[in-house]
Amino acid sequence: MLDVKRLRVLREVAAQGSFSGAAESLAYTQSAISQQIAALEREAGTKLVERSARAVRLTEAGEALVGHADAILARLQAAERDLEAIAGLRGGRVRVVAFPSAGASLMPMAVAAFRERHPGVELILEPREPDEALVALKAGEADVAVTLEAGFAPIEDEAIETVHLLDDPMFVALPGDHPMAAKARLRLEDLQGEAWIQGTSRATCPDTRIFLRTCAACGFEPRMAFQSDDYAAIQGFIAAGVGVALIPDLALTTPRDDIAIRTLVGVAPRRRVLAATLAGSARGPATQAMVAILEEVGRGWQASRHDLQLAS
Repeated sequence: MLDVKRLRVLREVAAQGSFSGAAESLAYTQSAISQQIAALEREAGTKLVERSARAVRLTEAGEALVGHADAILARLQAAERDLEAIAGLRGGRVRVVAFPSAGASLMPMAVAAFRERHPGVELILEPREPDEALVALKAGEADVAVTLEAGFAPIEDEAIETVHLLDDPMFVALPGDHPMAAKARLRLEDLQGEAWIQGTSRATCPDTRIFLRTCAACGFEPRMAFQSDDYAAIQGFIAAGVGVALIPDLALTTPRDDIAIRTLVGVAPRRRVLAATLAGSARGPATQAMVAILEEVGRGWQASRHDLQLAS
């Protein structure tokens, strides 16, 4: 009989294209990966992987087995969910991945609420960028992914179900002594001549995609001064006068005193924050409970920040 753990190793070798990549992904040694594959080949009675100095390639048998492995592992996860449902919320596990600014703002409240209500359930939280979070969800590495819909690019994947948590507005951040800082509200086109600081990747950073599409809608192409994916660092660069930036509300839990945060009017970009789960099968009670708590936290966050903006 084939060992399920070794099937998971084979699937990861196929996904990563190398033993070293699979070892890093699974937190194994490369030697352990090699041993697991060799043992699986003995169980299967045939060669599954062609090894070379630079990479590995699955044989025809290996390809076929990986196809079955996906289905087998999915059924095992479904069985675990069924057992979790029978046990209720007295035990079990829920794995959540969340993008960094949500991890620093929404998730502490969600984790505290979940542990207070369901102390018997193991809760695992890992940081993942929005696109990576969806990959982890589909790979069976997470039960809930807190991710982003960039507004211009809704998530269209039949394998994924989403629940809207909140809309996250983006504000413009300027040096405290900037001439425009005297205004409470600004239009993005008023700042088209500025040097901008934004994320490093147009392809993988939703915030950068939102920023560039919004600038295009306002009729200009921004002049980039510096790139960083760390919003705390971006605040530091703004304070030093390197440039200005758009920063989402979830990343402004600790704004610096030496920068000015101003509301945008007219074309005002925002991010849609979502909780994503796999579609097509009943969610276990722990997963359902976490999604419900995330909805509560999202509503509370949005209401409190709205009240704060009205007061200011």
